Amino acid sequence: MTYKTILTVLTSQDTAETPLSQAASMAAAFDGHTDVLCLGVDRTQTGYYYAGANAMVLQETMTRAKDDANALQSYADDYLKKAGVQFSTDAGIAQIADMGRHVARLARFSDLVVLGQPYGKGKGVEAEPVVEAALFEGRAPVLVVPDNAKPVGQPKTILVAWNESIEAMTSIRKAIPFLTGADLVRIVVIDPPQHGPERSDPGGMLAQMLARQGVKCEIDVLSKTMPRVSDILIRHAADTDAGMIVMGAYGHSRFREAILGGATRNMLENATVPIFLAH
Repeated sequence: MTYKTILTVLTSQDTAETPLSQAASMAAAFDGHTDVLCLGVDRTQTGYYYAGANAMVLQETMTRAKDDANALQSYADDYLKKAGVQFSTDAGIAQIADMGRHVARLARFSDLVVLGQPYGKGKGVEAEPVVEAALFEGRAPVLVVPDNAKPVGQPKTILVAWNESIEAMTSIRKAIPFLTGADLVRIVVIDPPQHGPERSDPGGMLAQMLARQGVKCEIDVLSKTMPRVSDILIRHAADTDAGMIVMGAYGHSRFREAILGGATRNMLENATVPIFLAH
């Protein structure tokens, strides 16, 4: 298994460089192909127009979205030509309520989706739905890259957040190409259950499984010294000079098809290194 089809989705030129540079680095590292979806987003409505809306206003909105998409595509073409990787770009327009369908369709046929951080200053309201669509509808692994992060093709040290969950194991399996290429993978277990099946050897079976794949592992058992698990992982990543965190993506259905769960959202809000997620 490797990452041959690497997708990124751009909705604003202001936030395009970070995911583009990371996707290009991934394509170079894995001899892959970068696909770029450049979306001009109609942010004026959430999926419909009022019957009395002025036709000229509607046309102006669609024209602006089309111009945005074409400008993004030109930017991506120029950037990736200079990067010297295999790539293709596509431009389209969509309303926010319909974006998930377009993102999920392409994500289903991608080995990895590289996206920018969905929260923070300058982020559009469409950034979170793009991540959710790739994860929960497209069922693709997603690498979320913090703002202004230096692109890394293959991190030397990777943290794996292990809590014995199905989501965590799904993410680990899909991250195998990164894990086998790392110098060291640190399996992080925070406050392991005292009466669980791994109580005598937290993370031991996972380490054995990965070692058979040729992964060099160490197990770090940490106490929950901070209120949020995400804060502990981010601090440990800094302490160990890790270049990536692999964790399961948690979500639940409520008003939308998928909403990122609290632990996942906290991690994406505060991450200082790329976060590899799968669900």
